[in-house]
Amino acid sequence: MTATAVDPWVELVGQDEARARLETAARAPVHAYLFLGTRGSGTFRAALGFAGLVLAEGLEEAGAERAITLAVGGKHPDVLVVEPQGASLRVVEAEEIIRAGLRTPVEGDRKVIVVTGIEVLEEAAIGKLLKVIEEPPPSTVFVLLAEEIPPEMVTIASRCVTVEFGPLSVIELERALIDGGAEADRAAVAAAAAGGDLDRARLLATDDDLADRADRWRRVPERLDGSGFMVAELVGELRAGMDQAQGPLEARQRGELEELEARVEQLGERGSGRAELVARHKREVRRLRSDELRFGLATLARVHRDRLVDRGGDDDESLSALAAIQESAENLIRNPNEALLLQHLFLRLAPPG
Repeated sequence: MTATAVDPWVELVGQDEARARLETAARAPVHAYLFLGTRGSGTFRAALGFAGLVLAEGLEEAGAERAITLAVGGKHPDVLVVEPQGASLRVVEAEEIIRAGLRTPVEGDRKVIVVTGIEVLEEAAIGKLLKVIEEPPPSTVFVLLAEEIPPEMVTIASRCVTVEFGPLSVIELERALIDGGAEADRAAVAAAAAGGDLDRARLLATDDDLADRADRWRRVPERLDGSGFMVAELVGELRAGMDQAQGPLEARQRGELEELEARVEQLGERGSGRAELVARHKREVRRLRSDELRFGLATLARVHRDRLVDRGGDDDESLSALAAIQESAENLIRNPNEALLLQHLFLRLAPPG
């Protein structure tokens, strides 16, 4: 592997074992890899770094540094990133992947196609994608990203070399936030609330209202009085807090849109990626609100677990509450209506009127 001063893992936190495997693999890559890890564990950053190493292999130093820099920045012409445009990776997107897999590289001997969310691939697209992943042209390397492998995806997964990424620890997240300039106290709170997700931890570290939102969720059990009025009031307050939580994300998205507008003014609209950016922003907002609900439900569950411990494990009310909260958390995968989900839960948690 060509030695360079450019770090392909500059955006990746932890995951030392995965880094070592990928550095070795980049010298003679096979046709397909599956990066398996929860969101925020670094699979996407690792995919771009790995793509840079693959494209840099065999180049002289200046060319290798350029390849890695462009790949890590998501700007190399021989690195294609395909993301689900909705709740699933559709047939039309699978066809885009197939066409890209068959195209000749723009610059060198290889191209890398990074596909995120492969676990939500539509069933009708599995057969289409399997053939090109199984037998791509020698110039194509696939990197598929998934949080888990459902049964219907086992065939595709079996055609790939799997590289696993564990969730980041609170200590790793806290250290990354402090290294990025966050205050120690704020970093500690954000790291604990992020669920192993670095992206969310960074967003929470800029969120002045995080502690207040956690307190609102903690106080839900004591405020429930059996009335529909109180349920409605609590749901309204918590959703307003979720609206506030979008503030840091919206600020970052505005910056990205302003950068895009500057490029459009300079280079023109064609190929600007405006539609893709707007679609990604919408997905990020949906994901943030889902994360906020998970954070709130986890906070609420801790209240009932603590109560259960205080009562020596003998508390049917707390056990029932925990079961209801768990059911609500599992239902989030179906993208439910926020208000209806919370109303249904709080009515179950409320004491008899």
